[in-house]
Amino acid sequence: MTGTAFALILTGVLLNAAAQMLLKASVSEIGSISLNLNRAWPVAQRLMSEPWLWLGLLCYGISVVVWILALSRVDVSIAYPMLSIGYIVNAFAAWWLLGESLGSGKLAGIGIIVVGVIVLARS
Repeated sequence: MTGTAFALILTGVLLNAAAQMLLKASVSEIGSISLNLNRAWPVAQRLMSEPWLWLGLLCYGISVVVWILALSRVDVSIAYPMLSIGYIVNAFAAWWLLGESLGSGKLAGIGIIVVGVIVLARS
């Protein structure tokens, strides 16, 4: 895998991770959203007024463009599993920014993912 291809994959992963954090920020004040049709429109209106939602969706859109560029350079059997880097980024971002727990089980899983990414990148 070339440096450019890896940079594109990593950029796509980071944009996707940022989108997740921004979407979480957009619902943080709303709380748990129920699947109640009577409340769907008011909740949708409130969500649409959240700038974090729009910024998150923008990150997703840009990540799709970057991902297409990456797929034009790398086999999907290599590129797609590299998305697991996003699990690592999001776990640490959620721990740092949102105060979510990062226990030994999560850290062990992250270690396994890191090993897998290294093996994939070298193939």
